[in-house]
Amino acid sequence: MGVAVRDEGRKVNSNINVTPMVDVMLVLLIIFMVITPMLQNKVAIDLAKADNATAMPDADKEDAVVIAVTRDGAIYLGQNRVDPSQLGSQVRDKLEDKTDKTVYFRADARAQFKVVEDAIDDVRTAGVEDAVLLTQRREGNQIGGE
Repeated sequence: MGVAVRDEGRKVNSNINVTPMVDVMLVLLIIFMVITPMLQNKVAIDLAKADNATAMPDADKEDAVVIAVTRDGAIYLGQNRVDPSQLGSQVRDKLEDKTDKTVYFRADARAQFKVVEDAIDDVRTAGVEDAVLLTQRREGNQIGGE
């Protein structure tokens, strides 16, 4: 009687073909590169620079009420442009069910102060407890206004 020897183990290919995985990763990389700029939910503003700027991590939260004032006097609530006469009522509606009644202002460094002041007044009359002006920390060690 003879014993049958099986050679099937030599036919198995144990190499992993990574080409499809690389293709999928490149497609994902391209998708993320295209979508990332769209995720920015802020109006482009050049904030005023200050030496003693305080970090405000709550302003970056998704549910934070942020008002932006551009250098040409346009007012935005989040990403939506708002008529200045409607600002108070729209902010009141947004803060209706919140316990924290803080509104963050992002004013352009070259915006007219009168427009920023009027926006703050409208928001304060709408019942906002805290109005915070956001600034950017000045880079470098500048002493004495140099």
